[in-house]
Amino acid sequence: MKLYDVTELALRNLRESVLRNSLTTVGISVGVASLVAMLSLGIGLQQLAGRRLQKSGLFDTIIVTSRRDLRGFDREQEQNGPAPADSPVLNEEARAKLAQLPNVREAYPDIRFVTELRYDDKPHLTMVAGLPASAKSNDAFDGMQGSFFSNDDAPQAIILKSFAEELLGRTPKQGEAEPGVAELAKPLLGKSFILRYAERTSPNSLSGSGNASDNLAAMASAYSVISKEMTVTIVGVSELNPDTMRGQAGARVYLPLKLAEGMHVMQPSDLRNASSQGAGEATYSTVSVRVNNASKVGDVEAAIKKLGFNTFSITDATKSLRQFFAILDLFLGIFGSLALAVASIGIVNTLVMAILERRREIGIMKAIGASDSDVKGLFFAEAGAMGVFGGVLGVALGWTIGQLINFGTNVYLKRHQFPSEKVWLVPWWLVGGAIAFSIIVSLLSGLYPASRAARLDPVQALRYE
Repeated sequence: MKLYDVTELALRNLRESVLRNSLTTVGISVGVASLVAMLSLGIGLQQLAGRRLQKSGLFDTIIVTSRRDLRGFDREQEQNGPAPADSPVLNEEARAKLAQLPNVREAYPDIRFVTELRYDDKPHLTMVAGLPASAKSNDAFDGMQGSFFSNDDAPQAIILKSFAEELLGRTPKQGEAEPGVAELAKPLLGKSFILRYAERTSPNSLSGSGNASDNLAAMASAYSVISKEMTVTIVGVSELNPDTMRGQAGARVYLPLKLAEGMHVMQPSDLRNASSQGAGEATYSTVSVRVNNASKVGDVEAAIKKLGFNTFSITDATKSLRQFFAILDLFLGIFGSLALAVASIGIVNTLVMAILERRREIGIMKAIGASDSDVKGLFFAEAGAMGVFGGVLGVALGWTIGQLINFGTNVYLKRHQFPSEKVWLVPWWLVGGAIAFSIIVSLLSGLYPASRAARLDPVQALRYE
């Protein structure tokens, strides 16, 4: 029997029992829609996490620390690398070397310090950090009230919402609704505060001669600290913290990085590395290295390690995240396939009923020369046709569900003043895979009915009433 004849006969048989076959096809479509919906959710969440990390600048950023700092991110690196005493210091010279590495866009130090500032003649103790100009594209500033720094060394500040509440004395009590960022920013934008800080002065040069006690005494007085004040204007209030990857306590006040560098604020690393520094040279706890392309992070990390430093990047941290999403996709696929497994039972039931109703027809076909493979092919064609129609309808249904979920999610996010997001994503490979999977399941479901039909004795089938 030719393929065309088998296909035409299968479609005719399906049309003769339209209601039953349609219900079976709907069952398949519901199973496929469930599978598509579950996997689309996992893919959408994974893409959402990737977009947020990409926009935050974490994917292309490497955090560099000195092996002298025993608080490094990776203990394995410390054990495999040179001893801390033999490691280079993370100073301005080292930062310049990092900036000159291939595929490096910029390398900037982490400058942060705890200090007192006075606003409206009231003291407030907080942590202040420097922020580079490239941080302007950070997604933490998407909903910021006000503006970013006007230039790299302007005496301006961006404060977090929590600190704005403290400055205004608006910290909500238990049970009260929190004030919004716009409400807090309105009385603060354009206002100034006095920032007090400790400036590090140039150290005295250590003499190469003399005994050890003289050198230790000189080292003890190497750094002089002068109390300074600066008037800073508040230009922005942000709800989210842009400093998410330092491995240190987050700041609540941010200054332009060049301004912070020019303040020469005393850093803990200055004292820790005083014995190995030249005159007046600052050291850094960490340096952030931004790469031109996220795909080059591994190569740049390897080059930095050769220089004798420890590294940490989001690609290291996302190994467990990728594993989590792989397991999530697996379980979502399993749960989504359960409905399709139930639908396969409906295919078996439909085709078995078709055998009982068409025993005389099958007997006549075999009596006029149809082989067992022809009969099997007929039932496989019917099962495959239901799989194709059910798969296409299921993908359309799953896509519709996804659009409704996206719409509802964005309405919810908009009500809570969050940017819209696409949490449900149906890629083309999932569409093709779902239809193919539906056809395969349908054909497997047709194995038993097709074998049973092929085994019918044509004489007994012709006698069947």
